[in-house]
Amino acid sequence: MKQLFILAIVVICSANSYAQKIEFEALEINYGELLKGADGTRIFRFKNVGDAPLVINDVQKTCGCTSPSFTNVPIMPGEKGEIQVKYDTQRIGQFTKSLVVNSNSKEQETIQLKIYGTIKEETAPVPVKEGSLFTK
Repeated sequence: MKQLFILAIVVICSANSYAQKIEFEALEINYGELLKGADGTRIFRFKNVGDAPLVINDVQKTCGCTSPSFTNVPIMPGEKGEIQVKYDTQRIGQFTKSLVVNSNSKEQETIQLKIYGTIKEETAPVPVKEGSLFTK
């Protein structure tokens, strides 16, 4: 019985020594200023710095103006993955949106990512009437 208990402890400890760990290159993306209708796609890159396969289970968005996509295959230790997010650039004005990444990472099962920027209306150039310029 004592040997079975010791074996159980060894198995539990060795199982915990292998863990997935996600590390993002950046937790925020600044879109800067974009014109209405511009490409709103950006990519969050990450790496599995653990020693077991990492799986992204879900990426939750805070509103309908963002569309995340991600790979649902396991990311092996040392490999990289990405989460693509597309913001609807038909909406004029400043924006700040969050994404919540759910994974099997043992250290941090959920991670919040943020995108922000400003969408500006495209302004048409003002035509100049001929003869209205000053000349010498």
